[in-house]
Amino acid sequence: MECFFGTFERPSAINDGKSAVVMFNIPGVGISFKAPFNAVDRNHSDIASLLALLEFIDSNQKYFTTQNYQIFGNNLNVINQVNGEEAFPAHFEHLMEKAKKYRDKYRFSLAWVPTGDNPAINTLFD
Repeated sequence: MECFFGTFERPSAINDGKSAVVMFNIPGVGISFKAPFNAVDRNHSDIASLLALLEFIDSNQKYFTTQNYQIFGNNLNVINQVNGEEAFPAHFEHLMEKAKKYRDKYRFSLAWVPTGDNPAINTLFD
């Protein structure tokens, strides 16, 4: 099952303490999720978006008929970090550990997709 995650940086003029919108989309089951998030930086918001997707999958297994997950995102740094191809910042270690535990549990693949082809981002303005 294809799943997508991504984020959108919110304008600094919005004064609610939330710097980004974290999003995920699972087109095969018609699920889209968007929520404001107070991120340290873009990588932080994308890790949070990926973890939100993985937590959703984990919490809703009864609704999924497949155990084969192909996850796509448009932040190559985060994808490479979770895939073990790049080092991650020490202050995100606890978040990366969560992602690795989900990877061990679900054996998902994680790959890059261009922003224009990421339905998580494209549904932002729906």
